[in-house]
Amino acid sequence: MWGWRAGALLRGWGRRLVGAPGRRLLSCHAASQAGNSAPRCWKCGSPRGPARGDGLFCPQCSALQPPDPTRDYFSLLDCHHSFRIDTTKLQRKYQQLQRLVHPDFFSQRSQTEKEFSEKHSTMVNEAYKTLLAPLSRGLYLLKLHGIDIPEGTDYEMDNQFLVEIMEINEKLAEAQNEAAIKEVESTVRAKQNEFTENVSKAFEQDDFEKAKEILTKMRYFSNVEEKIKLKKTPL
Repeated sequence: MWGWRAGALLRGWGRRLVGAPGRRLLSCHAASQAGNSAPRCWKCGSPRGPARGDGLFCPQCSALQPPDPTRDYFSLLDCHHSFRIDTTKLQRKYQQLQRLVHPDFFSQRSQTEKEFSEKHSTMVNEAYKTLLAPLSRGLYLLKLHGIDIPEGTDYEMDNQFLVEIMEINEKLAEAQNEAAIKEVESTVRAKQNEFTENVSKAFEQDDFEKAKEILTKMRYFSNVEEKIKLKKTPL
């Protein structure tokens, strides 16, 4: 009995070593595993593959798919990962995506798709808002490079800059008419334009420390801009 079993085992090993059957089985198993790991539509179960509508819809059943949490704002809005972007193109892409995912267009669809549309729409809005403004765009680009500037960080600002900010704040506080407020506003706008140009050059040179310093200064002036808006708003 033992001799028969040993012979059967040896013959089995021999077939595996010669090989085709064993290799075919492993190959099929690997293909099956690869197929199982591919993203599939939540509704019809088909592979999501290259889907229509910027990858938002299933190519088979057209169901809206869940947002991809790993997708960054630049790729979502079809922009280069750069500080300099075409804001006109950005706006067109934003409007195009909102026409695809806005909740108003999913009132007659399933609850799942309604929820996905709300998440997509929120993400697209946040992406557009973030990339449109130079300050938030720069901060987001830094974040993609693993650099964060927490709120309240002064980044060891030099005394000259801090004195400049203090003087501008004092001038705004003392402004009693529209002309005086506009004068401060003009000064702040010119500084922000200067910072925007300089931070763009810093990113082009991959000088992230310099970009971080300039963006921190821009944040100070952004706070002044908010104060100007409040000052201009009638009580």
